[in-house]
Amino acid sequence: VQLVESGGGLVQAGGSLSVSCVDSGRAFSVYALAWFRQAPGLEREFVAAISWNGGSTVYADSVKGRFTISRDNAKNTAYLVMRSLRPEDTAVYSCAAGPLQQIVAGKVAPGFWGQGTQVTVSS
Repeated sequence: VQLVESGGGLVQAGGSLSVSCVDSGRAFSVYALAWFRQAPGLEREFVAAISWNGGSTVYADSVKGRFTISRDNAKNTAYLVMRSLRPEDTAVYSCAAGPLQQIVAGKVAPGFWGQGTQVTVSS
């Protein structure tokens, strides 16, 4: 896989933002996809994941009800729609691919990460 994120930016608290993850490789539909985030000085944390066919989704408690993960295998793209954003959502958001249970646990193989996109939420 070759994952590239886009769509980050600056938004005010309470606003919405969408980020995308495009895979230029050929195995996109084989893997589950997940979004992680890392704020300055903090460890990377799991945000959301979706199974290979979109049938199952998993969310961190901190984003449940505010964020929605989806995917379009025909476009080799995964999306994360973020609503009701808070300053504490500010972070670099990265996508990752792999078996669902493994990536939810943060066990992502080298080479299966994107480079990340910055999301900044102002108060």
